[in-house]
Amino acid sequence: MSQSTRDPAGVVRAKRLPREQRRTQLLECALQVFVAKGYHGASMDDIAEIAQVSKPVLYQHFPGKHELFLGLLDTHLGALEHELTQALSLAEDNKDRVQATMGAFYEFISRKDEAYRLVFTSGMDNDDEVEDRLERFHDDMAAAIAEVIADDTGQPMAEATMLGHGLIGMALSAARHWSRLSERPDREVSAQLTARLAWRGISGFPKESESTDSTR
Repeated sequence: MSQSTRDPAGVVRAKRLPREQRRTQLLECALQVFVAKGYHGASMDDIAEIAQVSKPVLYQHFPGKHELFLGLLDTHLGALEHELTQALSLAEDNKDRVQATMGAFYEFISRKDEAYRLVFTSGMDNDDEVEDRLERFHDDMAAAIAEVIADDTGQPMAEATMLGHGLIGMALSAARHWSRLSERPDREVSAQLTARLAWRGISGFPKESESTDSTR
């Protein structure tokens, strides 16, 4: 929310804020506009109006709409990556890890700020810089999953990475479909269904200790 005061003439003006606090506020306001209008329908005028700042103040922090969108994408992809990494590290076994990871995707889509629209419905799919960020996110998460798979199963890292990409791709595709439904199935049920499908695949690669025992 913006912080503002009225001058003697009754004009609403934003209070002066520390630079980082102002940047955070501008990103929050920009998210509202991009979610409501999409990238191409949004304007810097819209964002400045909601933030109750002048356009020069907005341009002090972001050179243009594109940079502002990229800043938002970085923020929310970073938050999602943190949640997914936590899910991988805190779960006690692989089945729980799969469930927690799928749950994190659906939780992201269910957030009230609808930040998932930046990833799924922004109309920026063909933008090179957006594509680079999404690919890097996909690669980073696939690598994190691959490390767990390789440690547990003894699969070569190249093969484990392919499996990691497959799991992330499936999760994104299922969650994206769920986000588009006018009548969505229960979030937890949907996450469990996706996790069950993923687990049936990944459990076909037994833990290295189990594989070794079976050959004795």
